[in-house]
Amino acid sequence: MQSPLFNHAEQQSQERYVVENPQLLRVSLTGQDDVLARKGAMVAYQGLIDFDGEYQTANQRRARARTGEGLDLMRCSGQGTVYFANLAQYVHVVEVEQEGLTVDSAYVLALDSTLHTEVIAVDSQYGISGSGKYQLNISGRGKVALMTSGQPLMMQVTPDKYVSVDADAIVAWSTGLRVQMQAQTHNSSVRRRRGDTGEGWELSFLGQGFALVQPSEVMPPQHAAIGQGIAAQYGAGQHGAHGQNQNNAWN
Repeated sequence: MQSPLFNHAEQQSQERYVVENPQLLRVSLTGQDDVLARKGAMVAYQGLIDFDGEYQTANQRRARARTGEGLDLMRCSGQGTVYFANLAQYVHVVEVEQEGLTVDSAYVLALDSTLHTEVIAVDSQYGISGSGKYQLNISGRGKVALMTSGQPLMMQVTPDKYVSVDADAIVAWSTGLRVQMQAQTHNSSVRRRRGDTGEGWELSFLGQGFALVQPSEVMPPQHAAIGQGIAAQYGAGQHGAHGQNQNNAWN
């Protein structure tokens, strides 16, 4: 049998995390360190691999109930190779070190089980109740695989050059950056989108580090269900700034 499909064979690499193609991640397990992945993200595997639901602590459950932010994970252990993907989103592997990584949990595909996660809040500079945006802080040493809708833009932040990003387009940033959430508007109510421009909340980053932006302000559906319209599945509005703009996404 012959076909151009056979050109998409497995890459030869000794790395633990390998981006097989822009939308597919391969993780090698040796029986020592487990990997945590988004529930249901496995598309194939080789070897002796066990998949178990990841236990959530009481603090994690409370934080999830209060903020809507958190990770639905499965633990993958054993010896072999596992392939992960989620709705053909683009995959990017980041090495987390001392500076840490802050990310929207909706963009996490997989991470080393040695990493620590904690929900944090980015509060509006106006102090308006409910306008804050909750994120996930990832610390420790290890790798995390992120997803984006389309190829992203990595923006460098320096002490003499701060960066402002649409709150619905930001994916992740260096934890050490100072962050302000704001709505630059001339209207009397900052709860409204910015005049007739269609722009809403934004995050401003100051300090030294990076901010990762995707070329989309609406995330793909995280749990697509058969028989439901695609518009009903888009999930950008479950919390934070996404929720501020959700109602306008399909108008």
